[in-house]
Amino acid sequence: MWTLPDPMLAAPVSDPGLPPGWAAELKWDGWRAMLSVDAGRVVLRSRNGADLAPSFPEVCAATLQLPDATALDGELVAWESGRTAFERLQGRLQRRGAGAGRLAEQWPAHLRPSRA
Repeated sequence: MWTLPDPMLAAPVSDPGLPPGWAAELKWDGWRAMLSVDAGRVVLRSRNGADLAPSFPEVCAATLQLPDATALDGELVAWESGRTAFERLQGRLQRRGAGAGRLAEQWPAHLRPSRA
């Protein structure tokens, strides 16, 4: 299993003008996450390296369909009434096992990959 690289972090700017070859996108109201799939095993980590997989089983299950050696860098988000709901993610961080599964059904999280 290879190691996930450090993520690039968002930074506020006053001028959205970018040099040629650069891209920018909106910052979603969620948690930065990096995911890898290798030999049928999914690794889901926060930007600080914390293991998020036990708290977000639905994200891991969905990504098992991706080919081996896939890596995604993105934002974990949860939705409520058509808007991102950061507080729904906060309540899931310490949940594992059946508790995580129940919250996954009630407030499913989604990994929105970055486009860089």
